[in-house]
Amino acid sequence: MKKIPFDIVGFDLDGTLLDTSGDLAAAVNHTLAIMGRPLFTVEEIKLLVGRGAKMMLQRGLEVSGGCTEALMKQYLPVLLEYYGENLARHSRAYPGLIEAMDELHARGVRLAICTNKYERFATALIDQMGMAQRFDAIVGGDTMGPGKAKPHAAPVQEMILRCGGGRTVFLGDSINDTMAAKNAGIPSIAVSFGFLMQPIEELGADLIIHHYDDLVPALENWPNAG
Repeated sequence: MKKIPFDIVGFDLDGTLLDTSGDLAAAVNHTLAIMGRPLFTVEEIKLLVGRGAKMMLQRGLEVSGGCTEALMKQYLPVLLEYYGENLARHSRAYPGLIEAMDELHARGVRLAICTNKYERFATALIDQMGMAQRFDAIVGGDTMGPGKAKPHAAPVQEMILRCGGGRTVFLGDSINDTMAAKNAGIPSIAVSFGFLMQPIEELGADLIIHHYDDLVPALENWPNAG
């Protein structure tokens, strides 16, 4: 058995650990329906995800008829309330994730989450998915304060600190993820099955995986994997 040269494996949440598109779409569409705006398909919602609920709503309003500060102030609480009450109705772990996490845990690797989702939603979602005991740390987009969500290095650094430190690699599906890792001075892996907003090759990750079955072998063969 080859050694894994990392003490910590960090994950983005939406589009990396879990396919949350169904629940995010429901929250956005609930808000748009109240406004009398056209609704989105789940696939269209995937293109709006990645920088937190506020940006997701802003993008949705811009696409569906226009966004103003007044509209954001009025309807962001509507979206957040609905989403907070319906976090895990449709969300699912990506294929192979649980098995990969089990193997990493058995090998003594600590697991953590760094997401731009509000911390209270991230922790509640992971708890409702029955996965809370798997993670040593969950850092949200609001954990470090205004202006310090990914791609800022601070939340990734806090994730590592909460795990007790050690060599870390970070998985994600967006430029915010790979840039946050780079800014924190750690390597990154991009997942091709996430909520991609651009060609995955443009994310600048050190490695790309297409299925969670590939994760442990990639880590074992680092830095020569792929």
